[in-house]
Amino acid sequence: MKLVLAIAPEKFRDEEFEVPQQIFSEAGIETVVASTRVGTCQGMIGATAEATSAFTDLNPEEYDGIVVVGGIGSQDHLWTDADLKNFVQACTKAGKVVAAICLSPAILALAGVLDGKNATVFKSPASVKEMQRGGARLVDESVVTDGKIVTANGPAAARAFAEAVIAALSQ
Repeated sequence: MKLVLAIAPEKFRDEEFEVPQQIFSEAGIETVVASTRVGTCQGMIGATAEATSAFTDLNPEEYDGIVVVGGIGSQDHLWTDADLKNFVQACTKAGKVVAAICLSPAILALAGVLDGKNATVFKSPASVKEMQRGGARLVDESVVTDGKIVTANGPAAARAFAEAVIAALSQ
């Protein structure tokens, strides 16, 4: 198993990256960290991560899914990234796991993969607007799985989110 962990180049949410990455590693799942560019990415509360791939260089056929990390940097850098949205669409079309936490479920809505799907998001006026515009059925729970799509609403849900992703991978 191999997953893309997508993060913003700055202001990604530390726990939403570190906790799932550790849980995936313990489960024997390989992760590749990707961002808008290759290099060091900075978390909101001090963590750093090395993005070894840019979204534009990813081949969906090489992965079992994608996990998009949240944080304020998601809205600033990822919501408008066409390469990330194309990757999300390709994974969805191929029946792979597509997961996002915090503000990042809005990316799934913007990519057009949440229409008619149950999902959750960290609630901000902008994120709720994008989720509704994308046709998501917002559910007020910390982690929501709808088929191969997993969403979570923030850092407190990071462990349950990672476990839900692993469960979706085994479907």
